[in-house]
Amino acid sequence: MATWDEVCGAVQAALPGVEVSTSYGTPALKVRGKMLVRVWDDEPDVLVVRLTDLDEQEELTATEPEVFFITPHYAGHPTVLVHLDGIEAAELVELVTPAWRGYASKALLAELDAR
Repeated sequence: MATWDEVCGAVQAALPGVEVSTSYGTPALKVRGKMLVRVWDDEPDVLVVRLTDLDEQEELTATEPEVFFITPHYAGHPTVLVHLDGIEAAELVELVTPAWRGYASKALLAELDAR
């Protein structure tokens, strides 16, 4: 089970340029101003996680519906809702890395690849 603080620490340690910010009034992690992860409304134990495509959303929600889900609001958007009690911080890093790669600058990509 991950906590928001653990998620922040793990994502920031793994992916250069990630900053703690806000999105829609909730705590969020962003790179170059683009949201990667945020707390879902007033649900501190649920995160909104940016994905790269809808196929990934479909796969996650089908294979682990107790951890990954969407609401009608998120249908058709490359995001998934994640119950923090069903995932480790390191798994969230893996989940957001493709979206981070899509938003990161060439310099940030080179920094990660050099590690």
